[in-house]
Amino acid sequence: MPKGSKKKKEKVADFSKAKLKLGKGRQLASNVVDTSFKARSIALPTQSITIEKDIALPTTRKKQSFDDLLSHMKHYNANTRKDAVTSLRELFQLHPEIVESSMTTLLGACVRLIGDEDAGVRKTLLSFLSWLLPLVPKEDLVPHVPLLILFTTSAQTNIFPEIRIDAVRFLDLFLELVPESVVSGWMEGNSGHGRRVLEGYLGILSAGTKYGGAEGAAQATSTASVVLSAQSKLVVLKSLSTFLTHAVSRLLRSPSNFTKDLYPAAVPLPTWFLAPSFSSSRSFTAYERLFPSESTDVQPRLEVDDLEDDYFICMPDFVTGTSTTAWSLNDLSDLSLAHAESLTHPSNNISSLIHLARTLYSTLLASYLDCAPVVFSPSANPPEAELNLLTVTTRIMRTLYGSVLQNGVSVSFAEEEVLCDELRTLLGYMTGYFPFRPARREIKVEHAFQDLNVIYCELTALLVLASSRRQLGNISQKAQIQTSRSSAYPSQAKHEGQLTLQAGLVRTYVISLLMGEDNSTAQISRSLIAPMYAALLPTIWALLSQPKEKHASAQGAHSRTVLSTVLDHAIGATSNSAVKAFTIEFIARILLLETESDYCGHFDVRKTREQEKFQEWILHLPRTLWELGTHNLAASETIIRSLLRLLQRGSSVIKHEEIIGLRSRLTPFFLVTHPVRGRLPGPFTKIPASSPRVRRLAVDLVVTILSVSPKSEGEETRNLMDAVASAVSGTFEEGYWHQLVRATGLS
Repeated sequence: MPKGSKKKKEKVADFSKAKLKLGKGRQLASNVVDTSFKARSIALPTQSITIEKDIALPTTRKKQSFDDLLSHMKHYNANTRKDAVTSLRELFQLHPEIVESSMTTLLGACVRLIGDEDAGVRKTLLSFLSWLLPLVPKEDLVPHVPLLILFTTSAQTNIFPEIRIDAVRFLDLFLELVPESVVSGWMEGNSGHGRRVLEGYLGILSAGTKYGGAEGAAQATSTASVVLSAQSKLVVLKSLSTFLTHAVSRLLRSPSNFTKDLYPAAVPLPTWFLAPSFSSSRSFTAYERLFPSESTDVQPRLEVDDLEDDYFICMPDFVTGTSTTAWSLNDLSDLSLAHAESLTHPSNNISSLIHLARTLYSTLLASYLDCAPVVFSPSANPPEAELNLLTVTTRIMRTLYGSVLQNGVSVSFAEEEVLCDELRTLLGYMTGYFPFRPARREIKVEHAFQDLNVIYCELTALLVLASSRRQLGNISQKAQIQTSRSSAYPSQAKHEGQLTLQAGLVRTYVISLLMGEDNSTAQISRSLIAPMYAALLPTIWALLSQPKEKHASAQGAHSRTVLSTVLDHAIGATSNSAVKAFTIEFIARILLLETESDYCGHFDVRKTREQEKFQEWILHLPRTLWELGTHNLAASETIIRSLLRLLQRGSSVIKHEEIIGLRSRLTPFFLVTHPVRGRLPGPFTKIPASSPRVRRLAVDLVVTILSVSPKSEGEETRNLMDAVASAVSGTFEEGYWHQLVRATGLS
């Protein structure tokens, strides 16, 4: 039965008709043959047997030549482009001789990847250029900078925010290698790409891209509507700070006019804050050149043949009287005013800085207000991004407002008042947290907070010095100020009260910092470094030179306290300290102010009641000179020049006792008398002959001291003369020494 039923079903299936279902389509017959086919092409352009390859052609390990890699950089696949950039580094490492000949073609291909849509390609390109460009000589790289800047500024305005941020990273690299070419032309009317770079910064920061108009606020474009994260904003502001630092230094042409953010190894002593205390710019220029520095543009480098123009002997009137002849070598030629006009700053440059400061004001204020609550939290240390963002924001404030307010002569009263109001607002938000202290001890955070404290002191000093400068102005300017402020006296009194409070906080902080006090577990204890001490000098001077008519009794006491602390710190600093030379030059400069006929400042060393400390400072200099030896010839030259200038100009702090003390203390510098080993050569004999400036200045100092010493004390004089004669014996200075001895009648 089952077998028959199965056969019956099969017969029925052969003659049954399949029912069609809706949407299923017609079924194919079971015996249909599929005739469709697929074809793929294989391209092997590099394996053609008709192409003859050059075996000597430089290639990578994958046998890729330079031309092959350039073609791969244009490939549609991002990984191929990234591998091509990586292989280029491999090619140049294996064959460095082809780098110079390939630069034009290579950079022409690389610049098109600066704005590449793939983040990996941009990151690889940045790494490649960071490795390659420092190897190229600067003179060979400069001709290619316009092309690099052109494509980078184009990427700054890209529609994608991440491409704009990476473009800023490329600018950081170019600012490190060729800063002059990047910032060139950043002001309106000058040739160069700097203006386009600056507009790109402003566009990314939503500060506006139509920078440069004389009136009205800057207008923002659509690319400025993206809100940046804290990390991205840090990248942009840090790059902008570097750009402005180079731009302002190039504009003002005086690296000593403001403290550099880059902290170079050799930082010149700033003197700009002393300029308003002189009645004429020529007098200040002569005063500034009392201590020539090779790092300044106005002081040419002296060759060995020109050494005789820099040394002279001058006997002051307070010892010798009017009947004594003053000796001079080439009539004080180092005080020449030939370069006085080069220090002037055109007003249009300052106007550009003022407009830029006003354009960035709202951005800087918003950035500070966003980060301050997190950074200054009393319960926890701040995140690294917010802390660095706040630090770089304050540095931009210092660069912009400092460069303008330091040159008050070129700024009108109205412009200066607007900037001062903006700076007061910024400092007002910072005052509540000052002095800045981290919640917990952490070295990196403590150093950042100390930098913030120093910047706050600098900004406060700018306001104090601006206020003092107005009081030192002419009568017509004072009348203008009184007329313009007659209706705003309450506001003026409020500003003065706020400034007095801020100056008091800064005074307390500076005193504690110089004394090295550690009052709390979170107090910053890092020792002062040279750039930091240089940054504090405008603040110290602002505290010392405040007008005595304002709170005369209290202000005088505070000034004496600051001055006493500065002197104690200068005396206590070791000879190998990084700030020793700065302390010596600064104190010598404020002592020399009383000898300047055109000095019109409020500070008077004769009224400070610190004469004993000044004299102690004078007498400790020979010991420091002996301890320095040949380790720091620049500091030795500063010490010798300081004593020489003070003796020549008849400083009130150098009296009969100090001259006798200097005479006896200088003898070991030339010859040491040991109780067992006998007579030993002093540090002077170890000064190399390649430094004739220091050797001759030391001889000048000795002759000057002997010329003003009492004639009755012949033994001490003879000991010093014998020591010098023994030290210069057989050297080029021997004839110079004998000539001065005969000329001054000391023989």
